[in-house]
Amino acid sequence: MIEYYLESGEEMRIEEHPILSFKKQNQLHFTFNGRPMIGIEGDTIAAALHDNGIMHYSNSLKSHRPRGFYCAIGNCGSCNMKVNGVENIKTCMTLLAEGMVVESELDEVTIDA
Repeated sequence: MIEYYLESGEEMRIEEHPILSFKKQNQLHFTFNGRPMIGIEGDTIAAALHDNGIMHYSNSLKSHRPRGFYCAIGNCGSCNMKVNGVENIKTCMTLLAEGMVVESELDEVTIDA
């Protein structure tokens, strides 16, 4: 199994919590910019990327500064990416599926009007 960690060495997914319980879910394999990743069934693409330590999703249109996971409700466009060849997919609203190919749109991000 491939596991990714933050630079601090910490895993991103919460597995134990004093109040909440987490049912074990199936692993899903996908790629991000050609790099193999593992997500969990029920994750959105953005959540799976975040869990894998991916924090840079796009660049701002005007200043080209890095953008990451921001609103998580599909309003801002910071998480728009190319998914299975389709551009401008809101990854915070799209569930992860086995074998997905997710690619950054660092110079092509658009926000739906």
